[in-house]
Parts: sequence; C-alpha cells; structure tokens
Amino acid sequence: MRVGIGYDVHKLVEDRTMIIGGVTIPHVKGLLGHSDADVLIHAIMDSLLGALALGDIGYHFPDTDTNYKNISSLYLLEKVSSLIADNGYEIGNIDSTIIAQKPKLAPYIYDMRRNISEALNINIDMIGVKATTEEGLGFTGKEEGIAAQSICLLNSIISK
Repeated sequence: MRVGIGYDVHKLVEDRTMIIGGVTIPHVKGLLGHSDADVLIHAIMDSLLGALALGDIGYHFPDTDTNYKNISSLYLLEKVSSLIADNGYEIGNIDSTIIAQKPKLAPYIYDMRRNISEALNINIDMIGVKATTEEGLGFTGKEEGIAAQSICLLNSIISK
C-alpha cells in the first residue's frame, strides 16, 4: 500500500478557458498554464506519482516541451495511469478538494468524477471531489487563483 499527496495552483486570467476536472466551466476568467491548466487533474497526477516516488508532473511533462502546450490534462492523466500499472499498482481511491471562491463548482462535480474515472479506467465511486471557498481570504478568496489538493491510496497488484 502506498499513499500520495498532491497540490497545485494556477493563476486566474482573462482570455483563457476554465477547465477543471476535464469540464469546461463558464466563467469570466480561466486558469493560466502551459497545458490546459486543469488544477484538479494536476493535483491528482502529483498525488499518484508521489505515491510511487516517481517525481512530479513537471518531471514527466515539462512545460519546456512544446508537445504539452495546451494539451488536455485528462490525456496526461491516462499516461500517469499507465505508469501506475507498469509499476505494479492499482488505485484504491482518490480524494481531492478544489479551493475556489468563484465560480460555484457543485453543478460540475459529478462530471469531473466521471472524467477522472474514465481517464483512469476505475469506478467513479473510487473518486472523491469536493469544492470549498476560503471565505474571501488569501489568493483564492481574492479570486487571484484556484488551488487543488489530492490524496490517493495505491495497492500493489504484484504477489509477494
């Protein structure tokens, strides 16, 4: 059994589409990043990679590589899923939290969970996604950015 934790943050800017959990969310601003800047998927990937001590998403998908410019983070999550299997593990569960003052994310949570389950080829019941505000405090509360945290449990599939 291995446990990993991930954290990511992206700045909110004008003239960018907001994509969180693979869902396009209508909002006046979007998240700035080299890829699609999906803060939730990035936190999940880092928790999965961290559980196996495989580095972080920047190591596997560097922002200096033009192949990853504006790429779907769900596609990258599929690649991380392959790394997990290649290392002899399977996902036990994932729990994550999105920290954003606005927009309200509750209407999109189920679709986020479905997208993640499809990318990882696991049951949707193994994925927790929650959203919270910081009551106007900090950079997320002032609507300067959005953050996400994730924790995961991986189980060995190799007999010992």
